[in-house]
Amino acid sequence: MIDQPRLCSGGKSKDKCIQHAAAIETLMEIARALASPSEIDEILEQIMYQISRLLCPKAWSLLMKDEVTGELEFQVVISDVAESLKGVRLPKGHGVAGWVAENGESLIIPDVRCDTRFAAEFDRKLSFETRSIACVPVKSRDTVYGVIELINSLEDGIFDESDAQILTTIADFAGIAISNAKAVEKIRELVITDDLTGLYNSRYFFEQIEYEVERSKRYQSHLSLVFFDLDRFKNVNDTHGHLTGSKLLTEVGAIVASNIRKADKAARYGGDEFVVILPHTEKIGAVTFASKLHKELESHPFFSLDGALLTVTGSFGVASFPEDALCSSELISAADDAMYRVKAAGRNGVQEAGRNGVQEAGALGASSGKQR
Repeated sequence: MIDQPRLCSGGKSKDKCIQHAAAIETLMEIARALASPSEIDEILEQIMYQISRLLCPKAWSLLMKDEVTGELEFQVVISDVAESLKGVRLPKGHGVAGWVAENGESLIIPDVRCDTRFAAEFDRKLSFETRSIACVPVKSRDTVYGVIELINSLEDGIFDESDAQILTTIADFAGIAISNAKAVEKIRELVITDDLTGLYNSRYFFEQIEYEVERSKRYQSHLSLVFFDLDRFKNVNDTHGHLTGSKLLTEVGAIVASNIRKADKAARYGGDEFVVILPHTEKIGAVTFASKLHKELESHPFFSLDGALLTVTGSFGVASFPEDALCSSELISAADDAMYRVKAAGRNGVQEAGRNGVQEAGALGASSGKQR
């Protein structure tokens, strides 16, 4: 006689009751993780750990979706081939994971041999045998951020609908965590970003220049600062109106952003003044950067709102730590003074702190004083 599974109240088997209780405990753990001030990566790691503990897959992964390309990237991978997969990208819509990401729907595939959406090239490449898959989208409302994919249960059984329900609920928690983190990041960006140019604002610049100077002191590394403004910008406003002036500042911000490295920090200092922090950069490199940006501004075609071609040039000052300054305020002052020496020599050029000659200046005649 075959033993029948013991039943709990409501007619459920003992095993299912145990799994149900474990699922409730898991969701409570995840809820606590979401309520904590942890970083998003820590929360996702905790969620993936709870999935592993509850559903016992032989291999599982979290793939995040690139918002621009739609590709999926293996971000968290737990399996015998984890190191080979982490960071690998899947083309948009490719395989089971790609299908789930594109359609925002869960898939339970008991036998992948019977499903044309399964892509077997990873199995062949990594000598791995995939038999069953449970894959659910990580989303909030209608936005899919990625997918969670489980492969083969440890008991070599198949995933069923109850597994899918638990996994979907957990994935929804992950979607909430990601959505909340992105909202917080968006608010932070709004606080530190200049609305007009898209660069950082002056408040954030002052925080970062302090930080970068202290870091340079600690690691005895070079740091440079480029300070520049637009020549005769007031004439643009007076002749073509403030809307054209705003349009010009927006375009200059885009040019600056396209010329800096990921580690650099560019900000609108105020009015038509801009600053660029160049970490790990000696003065010679900063002068090269400033000269390139100076030429690009000079050669770029700018137009007023009524279609008139504008002549736009800039005056650039360059200073470096510790060569020209011992603190952040001295570094800003040194770069600012170098810029005004360009102004005094006729505008439209690049000047190093501590030097007298103006490089590449389109000087039409020297003048004195801090002028625009």
